Amino acid sequence: MTRTAADLIRDLEATRDETLGFFMLGEEELSRTYGPGKWSVRFLLHHLADAETVLYERIRRVIAEPPQTLMVFDPDAWARELDYARMPLDISRDIFASIRRGVIRLAGDHYETRGHLTFVHSTMGVRTLREEFDKVAAHNAKHLSQIGAALVREETR
Repeated sequence: MTRTAADLIRDLEATRDETLGFFMLGEEELSRTYGPGKWSVRFLLHHLADAETVLYERIRRVIAEPPQTLMVFDPDAWARELDYARMPLDISRDIFASIRRGVIRLAGDHYETRGHLTFVHSTMGVRTLREEFDKVAAHNAKHLSQIGAALVREETR
């Protein structure tokens, strides 16, 4: 069965709601990691906000100015250079929530009708708009599972 815009939007809303709840955790929980040397919950939340902005920008470029060649981004460089350790979580929470609203709107308008549009990703090659929309939900779900694993671990970073 083919995934519909309604299916995607349901996933985007569910992962959004779960993610936003984690921004309210206390300092002890925000410091937890899902494994030795892995990012803390705090870093994962900042990363989700930043990745969401990158994916949203890609989606908008593909819709507005096809065809596009879009570059990979280095999440570790973003964490380091944007100083995730000191970045206020409320800024990332607001960015995440706002951008997700935009992604959901564009998904409703373009997932089925223009999902066939293609772009070239600098490391992954040719991709479709539909694949990029799906990546937003899958990427979020992957990091939610890491946050869940971190919260059950007793060790902190």
